[in-house]
Amino acid sequence: MNAPGFSESRVFLTVLELKSFTKAARRHGLSPARVSDIVRQMEDLLGVRLIERTTRSVAPTAAGERLSERLRIVLADYEAALDSIKELGGRPAGSLRLNVAPPAADLIVAPALPRFLARYPEISVEIVEDSGLTDIVAGRFDAGIRPGMRLARDMVAVRISERIPMVVVGAPSYFAARGRPRDPQDLVSHECIRFRLSNGTLFPWTFRIKQRRTEVQVQGRLIAQGMEVARAAVNDGAAIFQVPLPYVASDLAEGRLERVLGDWADTPIDGFFLYYPASRQPRPALKALVQFLRATQTSSPASRTGNVNKVAAVR
Repeated sequence: MNAPGFSESRVFLTVLELKSFTKAARRHGLSPARVSDIVRQMEDLLGVRLIERTTRSVAPTAAGERLSERLRIVLADYEAALDSIKELGGRPAGSLRLNVAPPAADLIVAPALPRFLARYPEISVEIVEDSGLTDIVAGRFDAGIRPGMRLARDMVAVRISERIPMVVVGAPSYFAARGRPRDPQDLVSHECIRFRLSNGTLFPWTFRIKQRRTEVQVQGRLIAQGMEVARAAVNDGAAIFQVPLPYVASDLAEGRLERVLGDWADTPIDGFFLYYPASRQPRPALKALVQFLRATQTSSPASRTGNVNKVAAVR
């Protein structure tokens, strides 16, 4: 290695992203020993230590942090240049890495992705589900998908879904045994499923009480991180749950679940947005995905900003 090339630089960035030589090796189809050799050779060539590693941790040095910041920009531009040339062949091409909130993965991406891949056979997509607020630049993601109120202000955002109502639901068997809550204060005597985000936060139950949005503290023996676990428990009559309507629309329509507390329903969440850094020109593959999701999911005008700073005009 006379100088670190693009492939070696990608490996270096992956080690820092995943904080693991073994995980980086797995992603790139290399052995951990080969990944370690690549990093060591880069350090020898540059004359500085780039990564501090112990048996328990992997972290960049000051030099490694500076190099990684610059390399992310260079590699993004390099990949965009290659994709722009491929686009001259008539079809968008390349790979996309997306950081997606689990509800968006379930409700937006999962239904649309098979059709998108069929339409664009030269595009590959990696989906990383994450309920936290990951830095998509540091994580080397092309874009993220989140509710509008959870986006940083330096992001360009494109609405890809309508506003989504939240509902409180339970099985008829649950209400037969425990009764129906008549107002949010009644929830203190009910078994309520709580949902924990990846950062450890318990997602609050919210209602409109006296025209104000109010969080209500609920209790229950089940705390879930996966929606399917919660949905199964509710359908079995174990508890009640506050959930985005699309998750339970079919259950409500077919009578497996019933809705309660509709008079206190919170305002719908602002829907989902695909977002990427304002400083980065979107690659052809990302443009194709944005246009596809807007065409298939959006019924409200793209110019509606909600709580985000900018709305993208995809050209």
